[in-house]
Amino acid sequence: MSMNLAELRRTLGSGLLAFPVTHMTPGLTLDEGRYRQSIHTNVENGAVGLFAPGGTGEFFSLTLEETRQVTRAAVQEAKGRVPIVGGTGYGTAMAVEFAKAAEAAGASAVLVLPPYLIAAEQAGLERHVDAICASIGIGVIVYNRDNAIFAAETVARLADRHPNLIGFKDGRGDVEQLVRVRQIVGDRLVYVGGMPTAEVFAVPYYAAGFTTYSSAVYNFLPKTAMTFFTALHAGDRQTTDRLLKSLFLPYVGLRSRKRGYAVSIVKAGMRIVGRPAGPVRPPLTDLTDGELDELAAMIEAAEAE
Repeated sequence: MSMNLAELRRTLGSGLLAFPVTHMTPGLTLDEGRYRQSIHTNVENGAVGLFAPGGTGEFFSLTLEETRQVTRAAVQEAKGRVPIVGGTGYGTAMAVEFAKAAEAAGASAVLVLPPYLIAAEQAGLERHVDAICASIGIGVIVYNRDNAIFAAETVARLADRHPNLIGFKDGRGDVEQLVRVRQIVGDRLVYVGGMPTAEVFAVPYYAAGFTTYSSAVYNFLPKTAMTFFTALHAGDRQTTDRLLKSLFLPYVGLRSRKRGYAVSIVKAGMRIVGRPAGPVRPPLTDLTDGELDELAAMIEAAEAE
């Protein structure tokens, strides 16, 4: 999608974002045909940008060539209607390779997932993002989570140096840090909520200046996800509270039972609504049959509202 960086930042902050799952065959190879169909559905239901592949898209389980294939397929299916944000991560040298691959595949930006394994000082994180930003001309969004927690001052320096640093996505949930980043960096960046099941955190994040978030539930309940997002921006607490109580909090209870279920439960939801995305790749595990039944009851209740 061809747009300048300022337009890209505004677009990503203007509506609901989504991160599609990556479809797999039973043999755990990419199922590009079904993936393309899913991207089309994601675009048609109103998301203003897609992370492809992001965490829910199992970026961490894909090879460099597979991420290139997934990103290119998403770009081609989006047909310029929404920007595609590719993924990058691991060590700095590899992150540069993934970022360049995303740019070559037509992505409008990349999401910088945390470096592999190690915890680094601010100076190291800064150099890491420096290298990624300098290697590409498309937008860059840092993901503040796990072992990559960016001090507000670090973010400000990076934003000053790199015009293509356009966003700050948060998956940590430290409100004090979020307020500090917003106060120091201001409107230079788009601020994206990135907690697992972001709807649960959406109300306080919105108050902190985060105009958007990426929804996993959107994969299989797009209308419900859009209803919640619209209600959030309208200040309709009756609707957001109702959906939190009836769907999102029970969903979080199931998601939290096992490690890695933040991804697995989304693929389970896709299977339940008749748009199967295949299994998750190891080391993740899929939901049990009993858990699938529980999730199916939640989805049925949500669709009946």
